Amino acid sequence: MTGRLGPLWDPGDAGVLRLPSGRLVRGRGLRRVLEPGAPAPSYGVYLLGKRPPAVPWESRWLRWPDFRLPFDREEARSVLLEVWERAASERVEVACGGGRGRTGTALACLAVLDGVPPGDAVAYVREHYDARAVETPWQKRYVREFRPAGTPR
Repeated sequence: MTGRLGPLWDPGDAGVLRLPSGRLVRGRGLRRVLEPGAPAPSYGVYLLGKRPPAVPWESRWLRWPDFRLPFDREEARSVLLEVWERAASERVEVACGGGRGRTGTALACLAVLDGVPPGDAVAYVREHYDARAVETPWQKRYVREFRPAGTPR
């Protein structure tokens, strides 16, 4: 599949999550170096407690300490909506240190934006991305309570 910036992710590549709409997003742990020849994202969102190192593609830092929740939840909602929108036509990645807790939580929120019921989103990401994604009880609750802007609880 090709987007406006070239080929999109290969659904068989490591860390690539296919959302129900067909959008593809790569989740990744930054402590693991990209394999030689692995495609680079066109846009990356990095979920870290401190500013990440510079990368040669467009990126955004979302302040999100390890094992915690996003520092600014409204900013997180806005950033995740942008990720979801851009994933329709770009190679977008979401990454944290290990690629499971914060990344899994963000991917589960993307699944909610894509139409997965909030109560099912963690299970969806665990089945289709990583069985140990979304590590803490408060991350699970965050996903259950996550709603697109303007959507009632």
